[in-house]
Amino acid sequence: MGDLLQRALLKKSGQPRRRAAAIAQWVVLALLLLWGLFNLKAIGGAFVEFGAYLGYRFIRRALVVGALVSLCASLLGVTLVLKRYSMIGDGLSHVGFGSLTVAMALGFVTAEGLPAFLPAGLRGGIAGLCGGIAQNPLPFTLVIVVLCAFLLLRISERSRMRGDSAIALISTSALAVGVIVTSMTSGMNVDVYNYMFGSILAMSASDVYISVGLSVVVLVLFILFYPRIFAVTFDEPFARATGVRAGSYNMLIALLTALTVVVGMRMMGTLLISSLIIFPALSSMRVFSSFRAVTISSAIISVACFAVGMMLSCVASMPTGAGIVAVNLVVFIAFSAIGATR
Repeated sequence: MGDLLQRALLKKSGQPRRRAAAIAQWVVLALLLLWGLFNLKAIGGAFVEFGAYLGYRFIRRALVVGALVSLCASLLGVTLVLKRYSMIGDGLSHVGFGSLTVAMALGFVTAEGLPAFLPAGLRGGIAGLCGGIAQNPLPFTLVIVVLCAFLLLRISERSRMRGDSAIALISTSALAVGVIVTSMTSGMNVDVYNYMFGSILAMSASDVYISVGLSVVVLVLFILFYPRIFAVTFDEPFARATGVRAGSYNMLIALLTALTVVVGMRMMGTLLISSLIIFPALSSMRVFSSFRAVTISSAIISVACFAVGMMLSCVASMPTGAGIVAVNLVVFIAFSAIGATR
């Protein structure tokens, strides 16, 4: 009886707090709507101007790549948020930054700088390989990030260290390696800067092909193993009891997350890619309750926010990654207000 009374009192005391939060969210949403009403002409002009930008091939190419990456991130984001593993995207992005700086630094390796006891042909081959990695660092980064994703999962499952502690350990170590390598080589060059903060409009043809190919792989694998991923996400012990190899599907989720982080770094940058994974899922969960509805809603929100953020980038000269995050934040406030009302 005492426990029931205590729960009732806690629930009653929490109601005014939730009501105040809902009112604050609706006030913010109302202010945004009023701003939109008073600037309808400017918004319409922005859409017209963005339509003119679509005549450029590199804009259309960026839209295709960005939509695919956003779709992959939103699908995985639902699973990662429900498994309380959402910060793995942030951790792997730091690993991506560290591996990128190492790949860029390999461009300074020359045959003359290698040990003299090595055969001349071998030194030339090593220098050529290092130069190729520096010219196209994405495959090298992909391998390192995938290996670290598996390492994170293994540390979380086989040691006393919790998942968030393992992420912090690996991500900060990789970030430190990246900073040290950058300071010891040429400093912050343009390529490293673009990967840190995102530059989807500056993607090379090889980056586009790799991004599209990896995005298709992520989507196909997610759809193919959707029932198993659903089972592992909601009740892993029960899934294991029914014969599902939960460890293998956790590895699959880690692999898909690593692929998404790598292909998304060009678009959002290593500092913002985790927002592409977390925001759509959190927004959808404010309104919907079923896994399928949240997944579909997250996919729609993610692609729509990317398109609007891309428009802001072209029309208002705003950084693409920051613009996408800003749009996602507005959508999150709107969905939170709707959810609080319901």
